Amino acid sequence: MAADLSKFDPNSVGLKSNNIFGLPFREDESQLVLLPVPWEVTVSYRQGTARGPENIFDASMQIDLFDPDVIDGWKKGFYMQPIDKNIRKKSDFLRQCAELIISCLIEGGDVSANEQLSEKLQEVNDGGKMLYNWVYEMTLRLLKNGKKVGLVGGDHSTPLGFIKALSEVHESFGILQIDAHADLRDAYEGFTYSHASIMFNVLKDIPQVEKLVQVGIRDYCDEELDLIRNSNGRVTTFFDRDIKALQYEGTSWREICDKVIDQLPQKVYISFDIDGLDPKLCPNTGTPVPGGFEVEQIFYMFRKLHDSGRELIGFDLNEVSCGEHTSDGMDAIVGARILFKLCNYMVAGKKEL
Repeated sequence: MAADLSKFDPNSVGLKSNNIFGLPFREDESQLVLLPVPWEVTVSYRQGTARGPENIFDASMQIDLFDPDVIDGWKKGFYMQPIDKNIRKKSDFLRQCAELIISCLIEGGDVSANEQLSEKLQEVNDGGKMLYNWVYEMTLRLLKNGKKVGLVGGDHSTPLGFIKALSEVHESFGILQIDAHADLRDAYEGFTYSHASIMFNVLKDIPQVEKLVQVGIRDYCDEELDLIRNSNGRVTTFFDRDIKALQYEGTSWREICDKVIDQLPQKVYISFDIDGLDPKLCPNTGTPVPGGFEVEQIFYMFRKLHDSGRELIGFDLNEVSCGEHTSDGMDAIVGARILFKLCNYMVAGKKEL
């Protein structure tokens, strides 16, 4: 069903009474549906990402709808589903449990020796399994209804169920991960569905992901490096240090983007952790790391990806947090613009070469 846009002025102020970006679409009128996932149970450092979807929604009203890369993409319809308050409430409760476990570990304690903490750890892991199943069911229903889907987190653990749902629709695809962290830890801090374990879980449980290409990684451990080196080419990591060295020595960003894209198969899923950017653009994200990219560098990479003729089959945007400083809103402002660009490329379709 096509929306009636005769009374909608794309040049006017964004109305919060409409939907994401102030667009007047219902779900049934939209080609792309966004699933907000307000979840941050296992964050290792700073909180706030569970409020990421609502902060991005509010900031999205400031987005001008003209995009020179995908002109009038918004006319195909973008719709964000309502935030599930029960999921957010569950996240808030389990986060308190996780904090007790993390505090014990930081102080050198043994969680397994403490019956109460062991029960809380099991409860957290059960909650992670619940979220995985919820995201899987929500996104698979949308995919089977012919919708394009994007996920808005939350922490980086949130898209696992979505990637699983995509694996039931696509026989094989690759992931382009933009991130400061490798996220290849096995059950980090004892949490099976840790935000630091998302790509470990993907590689272990979803064989349809034939290739993981990581870009901007600059915070990782020996165990993760071993996994990358022993992946038999399934994982290719472009470390931030190496990217910077190439640029300092005269390699253009275009050449670097070409090297990245050459590693990806025809179908691509983008997993975007906002801490892949320079932390001045996301100062309140959970675990900021010096280094990273400018937004325009990533937008250029997206453009080159589209120009290559590859098909974007889904995306997530996560780890957007305003922390305690919601008034300045930089993280949400940047997040909303990244989300709009991802939405536009999602509906642009595969470019014919």
